[in-house]
Amino acid sequence: MDTPEETTTERLRLDGAVFVLRLTRRPSPLGLLALHGGVEGGTAELAEEVAARTGATCLTFTQPATPRVHISSHLLAEAPSRTLETFVSVVSLTVSLHGHLRPAAPDAIFLGGTNREAAEVLAEALRTLTPSFTPVTDLTDIPPGLRGLHPRNPVNLTREGGVQVELPLTARTRGLRDVPPEEVVAGVTEGVRRLAISRR
Repeated sequence: MDTPEETTTERLRLDGAVFVLRLTRRPSPLGLLALHGGVEGGTAELAEEVAARTGATCLTFTQPATPRVHISSHLLAEAPSRTLETFVSVVSLTVSLHGHLRPAAPDAIFLGGTNREAAEVLAEALRTLTPSFTPVTDLTDIPPGLRGLHPRNPVNLTREGGVQVELPLTARTRGLRDVPPEEVVAGVTEGVRRLAISRR
């Protein structure tokens, strides 16, 4: 039997930029989030694919118009949004996907956010299934701007907080296409599945 789901969209204007929010609700306590779809290429696509494979709820923010702008995650939470409020109310643990361009760490997947136990679960799955990349969970080894610890960051607004996954360019795109490599899709998918099992 197919997993029941419901999809809604919302347009949101913030600091002159227009965002389209797409929420697909499924009966799972886990949620995938991508706040910078298009700006951080491949993150929205990865969130949607992992959510579909695991039966998780998914919320993506995309900007249909160019030039696209990067707005800090905690500022996105300050804009009035029914869709984000719904996501926070129905999800207990969030996995938020972002992109980084740190030349000193081209293969590092940084796992921040306030739920450190969940970060370790995701990291273990990535170590097994994503050998081309190195998951980093020690907050002292994660650049301050990528730690995802701001209390108003949407990744931390759900009941159990969440994990902010910062992916290098090659972990979320293939060539000029915003298509994540299959090993990354598989690694994040397995991590989300393990998180779901641990909450049963």
